[in-house]
Amino acid sequence: MLKVLYEDNHLIAVNKKSGDIVQGDKTGDTPLSDFVRSYIKKKYNKTGNVFLGIIHRLDRPTSGIVLFARTSKALIRMNEQFRNKEIEKTYWAVVENSPPKLKGILVNYLYKNQKQNKSYVRKEGKHSILEYKILSRLNNYYILEIKPKTGRHHQIRAQLANIGCVIKGDIKYGAKRSNKDASIHLLAQKLEFIHPIKKEKIVLKANPPKDVIWDTCK
Repeated sequence: MLKVLYEDNHLIAVNKKSGDIVQGDKTGDTPLSDFVRSYIKKKYNKTGNVFLGIIHRLDRPTSGIVLFARTSKALIRMNEQFRNKEIEKTYWAVVENSPPKLKGILVNYLYKNQKQNKSYVRKEGKHSILEYKILSRLNNYYILEIKPKTGRHHQIRAQLANIGCVIKGDIKYGAKRSNKDASIHLLAQKLEFIHPIKKEKIVLKANPPKDVIWDTCK
């Protein structure tokens, strides 16, 4: 079942489950985009193909807000907002260690290794910036709020791992153990933008998945 967070004639946003892929890939698994198309087709009795523009993506083990465009005009304008960094994205992450400060800014250069599908902090990489702050402390973990200022491959995962704050379950970046459902505790929690047609400010929020740790954030 889709968890629809926002819907009008131009846009539709859903709360992606960990494990879903946003767009089709070599695995051949049915992507989230296909489920959203089917939802629109059924709800509005659409005949023929349903237009759905993929505006942005989340890593497969990540959960949270994914926004799609229902018209080509909305897609073009939202792509422009993302390109111009006019979208404010907020993530929550559960990490294994405390960052060095209560809040701070991480500035690194990230290099993507295509074969490994993994990013590394290197001098020859792409400039990557994020802001973080500690939201709360649990017995064995810390919950961080993160605002990425650039949109690099695995940026949050790689930059946090670089300061010893590996995300819970993220064995690719050095977590002690994987989560049973292969998820990582990273949530695209909030998305703020100007509606491409109505020109109104839209603020979308997603609840975290249900588990003992995430339940402390609700």
